[in-house]
Order: sequence, then structure tokens, then C-alpha cells
Amino acid sequence: MEVSRALVRGLVDLSRDGDVFLVVPGGGPMADLVREVQERYRITDETAHWMAILAMEVYARFLADGTGAILTDEISRSASGVGILLPYRPLKEDDRGLEHSWDYTSDSVAALVAWRLSADLVKATDVEGVILDGRVKGEILAEKLIGRETCIDQGALRILMMSGKSCHILDGRDPHRFIANLKTRRGGTLIRG
Repeated sequence: MEVSRALVRGLVDLSRDGDVFLVVPGGGPMADLVREVQERYRITDETAHWMAILAMEVYARFLADGTGAILTDEISRSASGVGILLPYRPLKEDDRGLEHSWDYTSDSVAALVAWRLSADLVKATDVEGVILDGRVKGEILAEKLIGRETCIDQGALRILMMSGKSCHILDGRDPHRFIANLKTRRGGTLIRG
């Protein structure tokens, strides 16, 4: 989890050059707990969905603490710096495009936010990119990944296909390398919608 905060600090440093970022947090270990609670207590997909969105808010607060990023509950372009989205309020107002199932996780929320903002989508993950047949794909169409388990959820792929947007998957395990790849738009996998 500390690597995630280092990534946010790296984005804050990069924003000093004029770049602007809106981070859509994952659910982290809190979302894993929601999955366990759903399985153990048989709560509905609807309840689990909103609990997972709240888990994203908890993780957002963790990511922002001491990193220089600002928390926001607005899906909008900031004038400067790094914002970390608190997604519950804006999604309660309008979550059209999201199914309430585990096929639609924080990846899907990020894809929906990027679509609404007409912004580039970059996903930091713990692998080099989309791995198929034992190797990292440099570029692939989202439709080719439907029904396959990869590092991006099925809902995000569907949203990319509907929006025509792309998502750049980058390895986030090394914050310095992630920032370098982000700046040059190299490495990882480009998923085209």
C-alpha cells in the first residue's frame, strides 16, 4: 500500500510541471473485506456495490494523507495538481454505465470518470501490462479481452468499447519507473476501446 502513496507523491511532483491528474482510487484491502462479507453473510450485489464504493473512499483518504494530493467529490477537471476522487456522492447522483456486480469494480469507475471528462485513462497495477499467452501485449482491442481474466475488469472493457476511449495499463510497483513511463507513454499495454 505504501507504493500507492509513493505513486501519488510522484504525480504531485509531476503536477508541478503543469500536468493535472484525477486519481480514481481502488478499493484496496477494504474492497477485499467487502467481498468476504458478501460471501459470508450473503448480502446483495446492490449492497456490496455501495460498500465497495465506500471502500474506495476509505482508500482515497489513505492515498491523500501526507502526499500533497487533494480529496474531491467532484468529477471535474482541476486547474492544477492532483485530486483524489471520493466517488460515493457523484455516483449516488449518477452511476449510469455501472452494473452493480463484481464485473464492475474501481477500474470501471475510473473508465466511466475518464469517459465523462474526455480524459486519458491510465491504470497503475502490479503487473507489466495485459499478459496473454505468457507475454505482455503492447496494444490490444478491449473486445479481445471480453471474457478473459486480466488485470482490468470486464466492466471497464465494456465502458472503453462504448466510449471509444483507450486505457494505458502501467506497472505501478516501481513509482520512479511508473512516472517515467507515464511521461513518455511507453511500456505496459494500451487497450483501445
